[in-house]
Amino acid sequence: MIRFTVILLYLFSIFLLSIVFKKNNKDSREIVRKIIHIGVGPLIPIAQFLKIDQNSALIFTGIVSLMVLINYTYKLFPTIEDVERKSYGTLFYCLSLFILIYLFWDKNPYALITGFFIMTFGDGLAGLIGKSFNSKSWIFFKQKKSFFGTTTMFLTSLIVVCSIGYVQQNSLNLNYITIAFLATLLEQFSVLGIDNFIVPISSALFFNFFITN
Repeated sequence: MIRFTVILLYLFSIFLLSIVFKKNNKDSREIVRKIIHIGVGPLIPIAQFLKIDQNSALIFTGIVSLMVLINYTYKLFPTIEDVERKSYGTLFYCLSLFILIYLFWDKNPYALITGFFIMTFGDGLAGLIGKSFNSKSWIFFKQKKSFFGTTTMFLTSLIVVCSIGYVQQNSLNLNYITIAFLATLLEQFSVLGIDNFIVPISSALFFNFFITN
């Protein structure tokens, strides 16, 4: 019970921070959403540290996914989906986490954390940097992408993969670059927020295949 209290308190603090930021920055809807997107990142290593078992993690993530689905219909927490474009990114975010927990919670937590961190930090920071600074941009499947945003995605993904890979193997591997590149390539497919599904799952599978095996 204490372990889940810690998880809930952490989530509450992230949502509280986003609400406070929105109150003082009413024209920064995307940033508010990214605070939640990035802030949830440390949740998995925290849960692993607290030794929460796989079934409990699946049940918790399943409940959150259901709540997000309900929120799409009734808008109980508009801050979560307060975005200028039609997107199911938050739902894909939760579903991808559920699948990652099912596949890798006990088998390969390093792959799980890699996939989740690439989504939370890589994709999250890419969105913030891409919208905050002007750079060369292009349209891909009706979604605007920028050089700065894409570069941020690649570099952040590379840092994540190198850091976690080194912790696991105590060595560097050229495949780290391959994983970061593939994650960045997949992030281009962001229509309806589908990147929040394909990027973390693919990144975790790539890590499991190229690094662990």
